[in-house]
Amino acid sequence: MDRIDCNVVVVGAGITGISAAYYLCVAHQVRDVVLIDPNPPMSFTSAQSGENYRNWWPHPVMTAFTDDSIDLMEQVARDSDNRLTMTRRGYALATRENPDALIEELHRGYGANSDSSIRIHAGDTSESYHFDPSAGWEGSPDGVDVLRDQDLIRRTFPTYADDVSTVIHIRRAGDISGQQLGQYMLERLRESGGRLITGSVASVDSSDAFLLDVSGHDEIRQIRCEKIVNAAGPFAGGVAEMVGVTLPVTNVFQQKIAFEDRAGVIPRAMPFSIDLDAQIIDWSDEETGLLRQDPETAWLTERMPGAIHCRPDGGEHGRWIKLGWAYEQNPTAVQWEPQVDDHFPEIVLRGASRLIPRLKTYYGALPRQMTHYGGYYTMTDENWPLIGPMGVEGSYVVGALSGFGTMAACAAGSLCAKWVVGDDLPDYAADLSLARYENAPLLAALAEMQSKGVL
Repeated sequence: MDRIDCNVVVVGAGITGISAAYYLCVAHQVRDVVLIDPNPPMSFTSAQSGENYRNWWPHPVMTAFTDDSIDLMEQVARDSDNRLTMTRRGYALATRENPDALIEELHRGYGANSDSSIRIHAGDTSESYHFDPSAGWEGSPDGVDVLRDQDLIRRTFPTYADDVSTVIHIRRAGDISGQQLGQYMLERLRESGGRLITGSVASVDSSDAFLLDVSGHDEIRQIRCEKIVNAAGPFAGGVAEMVGVTLPVTNVFQQKIAFEDRAGVIPRAMPFSIDLDAQIIDWSDEETGLLRQDPETAWLTERMPGAIHCRPDGGEHGRWIKLGWAYEQNPTAVQWEPQVDDHFPEIVLRGASRLIPRLKTYYGALPRQMTHYGGYYTMTDENWPLIGPMGVEGSYVVGALSGFGTMAACAAGSLCAKWVVGDDLPDYAADLSLARYENAPLLAALAEMQSKGVL
């Protein structure tokens, strides 16, 4: 069998491609869907996910989009007896600066629901704030609590630095097992007749439907399909070029570390915590001098951007923690085996210690079992995804999900499937497609925004 014929081919078996194929097969009963990837499912970018989710965004379009995705994840959690191990401890955004601009951003992001969703706690109103980290996702509140009382902050988050003056607690946020979400979808996909093929798409002929040349598969040399979905993650640009389309995306390599918290410096119930403030990394005078002497490391002594983050990993009874800092901004070529920066573990550790001083325990003493890994943020300039028609009839893209692929995968896959089958679309569909580049007022508004929601 050198060739197979099918209805739809989804290129890329990361969490986004799996989701697109899942909603095509399960929600829309599309038959003959083929999912193709040269590697095992979710073994590249999806394997590097922080596995967090939130509905906090500086624009109501992205808030609505991720709210829809959380709705769909909750449905999977209900259907699977919470196989995703979904939690709802929230995101805690900490700052020492005047929060007025952040609060204005919250109102813009939550749009018409902002007045009822945003609660300010200061002085006498502090007693109205309640955080029960043991509550499950079904029993946790929505909205946002803004803590502007330092005594309240110290009582609630005792490991935070004393100089933190405001904490913005996003309540519809937490973490999941992205791998379990993907496995659940793959199982349902196969039950509905979907097929997974291991192989690479070497070329695409779009002169008569789509004819894909496949390499790396002993039996199948070609796949003919009526429609093609480009869900190739960091390789989406290359797949688009095969059908004669240029996508406005770049790839930026970002890193994380995870290690066993043997000293117990991070409470297991702590939310996903982000230090929003820029900082100078806490090097010793001697270290600062040595770093400045080398042109390749001198930048480490300069002012660094904010949004460094930390969270406990492995559940209530686990002992590991994750640290991340998406400070890299330079696009890079994609490699199957990207090289991590040996300096990163000490950089992120010292950066995170500004918010959680107890992390200084690990200065120069990170455990040997530390895991240092990284993945690509595939991004548009405005950090919004691309979901919808790709420019050639019958071709679609679902990608550019930057650092929010796991949390947005369900809504992205569902939306892509609706485009493919011609179903009713949500109001934000055009804004998340290539059509937005014809919407000059929207692009102008996005260009003026200070935050792109990158974490």
